[in-house]
Amino acid sequence: MRTHLHLGIVLGLALAMPHAVRADQPSDTAKRGPATPADVIREVGFAQNLDAPLPLDATFRDETGRVVELREYFGKRPVVLALVYYDCPMLCTMILNGLTSSLKVVNLDAGTDFDVVAVSFDPRETAELALAKRAEYVKEYGRPGSERGWHFLTGDEGSIRRLTQAVGFKYYWDEESKQFAHASGVMVATAEGKLSKYLYGIEYAPRDLRLGLVEASAGRIGSPVDRMLLYCYHYDPVTGKYSLAVMNLMRLLGLSTAAGIVLFIVVMLRRERRGALPSSPAIG
Repeated sequence: MRTHLHLGIVLGLALAMPHAVRADQPSDTAKRGPATPADVIREVGFAQNLDAPLPLDATFRDETGRVVELREYFGKRPVVLALVYYDCPMLCTMILNGLTSSLKVVNLDAGTDFDVVAVSFDPRETAELALAKRAEYVKEYGRPGSERGWHFLTGDEGSIRRLTQAVGFKYYWDEESKQFAHASGVMVATAEGKLSKYLYGIEYAPRDLRLGLVEASAGRIGSPVDRMLLYCYHYDPVTGKYSLAVMNLMRLLGLSTAAGIVLFIVVMLRRERRGALPSSPAIG
């Protein structure tokens, strides 16, 4: 009981901070044995591999049990990637709930502008579990035709290890509680299958998700306003969030001010010229 209590406290603290570890640490482990707080801190997290390619030839099973390569979900649009396990008693559900809640606010559509790919890192899980999860979140998302954009995969240990190593995802199996301790967060990948952004925690700001997807699409989705916001906001890989880029904002304001002054001068010169024109001579 004490081990479970300590594990819960550490995970609770972990949720409140960025889940980042040094890139030179092993990118995934599934240690066996009772988990202590020190074990969790050491073994759980993300080692960011920004711009690294995903193993698109890795094979998984989709919700129907069909064998698929990961590349099947890439090539057309950016992808939100979530590493979870479907029988997770709490944290994975919170991750998927937080992701879905944010995506419902974002004015981009799954299946049209981007895809969501959830992959179970528990090799014991089945396509039946994946199918039930997919139905739950497609219904919760609630947009017509969105079933084309939600995918829940399972796989064997070899394929899972390739993917978790590629994204730097570290998790820990606690033999005593029969549960995984793992980091909380989602990733955004480009259509070409390269990691673009890590978003940490269990709640994701809709602005961060939208900007991450627009940036990962290289401007193929989103609006001119989004592209302006990308100039004003800077992605911080440490926090996994977009923050205001003050210098860029100052430059933009400076340009806007200069443009306003030029416009004012042009308008005044035109008025002055019209006022200086001689009046037409009277006839008769």
